[in-house]
Amino acid sequence: MQVDLSNPQFQAAIPILQRIEDAGFEAYFVGGCVRDALLGLPIHDVDIATSAYPAEVKGIFRRTVDTGIQHGTVTVLDHGAGYEVTTFRTESGYQDFRRPDSVQFVRSLKEDQLRRDFTVNALAARHDGTVIDNFNGLADLHDHVLRAVGNPDDRFGEDALRMMRAVRFESQLGFTLEPATAQGISDNAPLLQHIAVERIATEFTRLLLGIDRRAGLRTLIDSGLYQYCPQFAAAGPALAQLAALPASQWPNAAVAWTLLVVTLGVAPRKFLRAWKQSNDLIEAVQAATSMWPALGGTVPDNWTLYAAGTRGVTVALTAYGCAHPDRDVTAIRAAYDGLSIHHKDELALSGSDLIAAGMQPGRAMGQALRRAERAVVTGTVANTRTALLAYVQAADQAD
Repeated sequence: MQVDLSNPQFQAAIPILQRIEDAGFEAYFVGGCVRDALLGLPIHDVDIATSAYPAEVKGIFRRTVDTGIQHGTVTVLDHGAGYEVTTFRTESGYQDFRRPDSVQFVRSLKEDQLRRDFTVNALAARHDGTVIDNFNGLADLHDHVLRAVGNPDDRFGEDALRMMRAVRFESQLGFTLEPATAQGISDNAPLLQHIAVERIATEFTRLLLGIDRRAGLRTLIDSGLYQYCPQFAAAGPALAQLAALPASQWPNAAVAWTLLVVTLGVAPRKFLRAWKQSNDLIEAVQAATSMWPALGGTVPDNWTLYAAGTRGVTVALTAYGCAHPDRDVTAIRAAYDGLSIHHKDELALSGSDLIAAGMQPGRAMGQALRRAERAVVTGTVANTRTALLAYVQAADQAD
């Protein structure tokens, strides 16, 4: 079996493999890059494995960096690019259910592949594209089956995050878990509680953005794995509702997490902080969910749209369209686009204008600017300096 290595990522790295081979060692492309090339998917980076020990790799190349030498990884610097080259190894002892306690370098590719998670990821390719398949990964790739290498209990006991990777691959690749691997997830689900939240969140986000999100969510629920995710102990029914939403692929993380938050009915900030999400994502989801209750009926009022902001409106309308593809939200988008201003910086009145008009800096000035902002958004007054000064002065006299 041959794999097409015409992708520039492979082409740039082929000389690295050839240099190692010329020195008398084996070298292969391994893992996800081989899998994705065989599936015709985009290649983002390449992984290289070799029978050469780290010191031997460093002896072959003039410029190297010890990026993870204790685990056998040396970065080779060539023509302005870096290539991670990792020695074949075996691992033992996984007290934290994530990282090995000890690593032993070996010369055998097959021994190295025994520690891989799934057969479709235990494929290797020589520099000429010849595929090495020691665990029938090609057959599983053809059948779109996700199967653990060897005993699933061993693989998930070595690294409990692999269970989240399994449900993520179900969604991302559209593959089906073979029965023993699925049972292994059910049997070992409690081990997920040993894994850092950030790592779980990364896999879960990728699950939500996959081509078969429903399948990944169903396995997450049926296996009981969801119970060991943050804030999900009693979320089974809500996750089932999420899985029942229309099957169209969701475009980005903000939309995905908005739909999750709305379905769960939770407060966005507290929930997303528990999931260790970025402030940027939290703000986007908070803004989107703030206007969600107004989306089911008439067009939301101007202030609701304005308060959500450009990103909040975009995320909310996109998410709403994913959940309710039969409903037309163009009128809401048009209403937002038609606002007199979309940010307070666009207000035609400033603090300097108020000072020039005789107002003293302080709380009263801040309140005046906020009143002017709301008046412009709601259409009470035109967004011109003259009109706004008159509005503020009239309101001040009324007070």
